[in-house]
Amino acid sequence: MSKKKIVVAFSGGLDTSYTVMRLANEGNEVYAACANTGGFSEEQLKKNEENAYRLGAKGYVTLDVTQEYYEKSLKYMIFGNVLRNNCYPISVSSERIFQAIAIARYAREIGADAIAHGSTGAGNDQIRFDMTFLVMAPGVEIITLTRDQTLTRQEEVDYLNEHGFSADFTKLKYSYNVGIWGTSICGGELLDPTQGLPEEAYLKHVTAAEQSTLLKIQFEKGEIVGVNGEAFDNPVKAIQKIEQIGASYAIGRDCNVGDTIIGIKGRVGFEAAAPKLIIEAHRLLEKSTLSKWQQYWKDQVANWYGMFLHESQYLEPVMPDIEAMLTSSQRHVTGTSILRLRPYGFDTVGIDSPNDLTRSKLGEYGETQTGWTADEAKGFIKVTSTPLRVYYGIHKDEKR
Repeated sequence: MSKKKIVVAFSGGLDTSYTVMRLANEGNEVYAACANTGGFSEEQLKKNEENAYRLGAKGYVTLDVTQEYYEKSLKYMIFGNVLRNNCYPISVSSERIFQAIAIARYAREIGADAIAHGSTGAGNDQIRFDMTFLVMAPGVEIITLTRDQTLTRQEEVDYLNEHGFSADFTKLKYSYNVGIWGTSICGGELLDPTQGLPEEAYLKHVTAAEQSTLLKIQFEKGEIVGVNGEAFDNPVKAIQKIEQIGASYAIGRDCNVGDTIIGIKGRVGFEAAAPKLIIEAHRLLEKSTLSKWQQYWKDQVANWYGMFLHESQYLEPVMPDIEAMLTSSQRHVTGTSILRLRPYGFDTVGIDSPNDLTRSKLGEYGETQTGWTADEAKGFIKVTSTPLRVYYGIHKDEKR
């Protein structure tokens, strides 16, 4: 086999560590690239760099695309209140797309012959990486040793040990993927559909001293600009602040069962304080600032947006069209949403907005009206009932 210039999508885990060492030992010029969408600490990134060179990489780079991830994805998921199955904030699946785009971009920049990643053949990530590479780096070979050689975990560990790289890759009960938009949890009790995750499976636990507290999130045209009176000029920092507050109450825990791209059902646990709080706060504000049909049609396209993100269709040309509609819908979504946090949960309290449509001079629900008379109300009701009166006047036997 001719020697190649190969970029490895490097997370520092077992599969990508094996991939770097194996390809380097075969004489290839290997570059390890870690695409960070907000889930790696500085300590982890430093360790990844050290390990990449120990594994035989000629070069290592961290590609920080956290801001790009927000601007091109998270922002629209907030605009759309996107939750897959009304539950999961689509964290890992949306992250993978932007990690793949960053890797493909880097591979083109250095003139790589191939891109390698550590996905197995049983999950969604292989599709997200491969599809993105095929489109964004056409002609560049895709290498997946773990998938193609159907390697076991032990085989990879043995190979690393035999070639002088000893690291603790002991199979843990749970596997985690930490990102700015939530942490996914796989394994353990989740393999049994009758069980949920125990307390020790979660990474974040109740540490808040107060039993409850108010959280105020300020939005301007749908984007977060303030948290509890503190102004933020970068929504990424605001998301991190909300995560810090919400995680101290262990908010955002749940379990999702959904359809994978490859056709089987998948079950995953997660903890996502910031997404859950932000989406519900945003939805609360929209209830008072959008018209009925704005809310309805925005929900329809937002649902498609979430499905396309999850199923590796981010590059589908319709996505910018959906984003344009979502952006337009946010022109009056300005104000502050108030939530009450408590251990393991929260409640919505209210909103304060200059665009609050409940403050109409035409009437106050259940109280008084000035925009119509009692006779006009009775006439409206009678006209509205006309189609039903016509139908049941002819089909008397169908009356319920």
